[in-house]
Amino acid sequence: MAHNNPTNSYTNQMDTFTEALATARQMQQDWLSYGVNFIHLYIEDVEGDWLENWEHEELFCNAVFDRIKEYLVSDDAVAVRLRQDLGDRSLFDIAVNLEEIWRITSPNNRLTAVKSLLGDDESSDLAEKLLARLIAILVSNKS
Repeated sequence: MAHNNPTNSYTNQMDTFTEALATARQMQQDWLSYGVNFIHLYIEDVEGDWLENWEHEELFCNAVFDRIKEYLVSDDAVAVRLRQDLGDRSLFDIAVNLEEIWRITSPNNRLTAVKSLLGDDESSDLAEKLLARLIAILVSNKS
């Protein structure tokens, strides 16, 4: 179902984005002020083994997640319909969930997970189309 007030949803997303941008700017300012020692402000256990235990794909850029985010804000008909059906749900949260769903190897389980994410029995057609689009953009764009 389309949300009655999509402007509210976009306002909430813009507020979230504004907060993230302010946080990033503060982090950059701390880096400029403290040099590499700024890390002590953000990581409690700097001397620990957190870096060695961090998964390789998380250390660098997650291309799958980036492509999903780009797709969700695109002008593609399925993406537009998805945004309309989401109402006030966060596109970022949906992207996180879709990235996790992408790790599922079984196509049937992926489809079930997408249907569950959308949360509506009437969204079966949308779930199938969304999954087809994700396959197209994530498989055809592999580096």
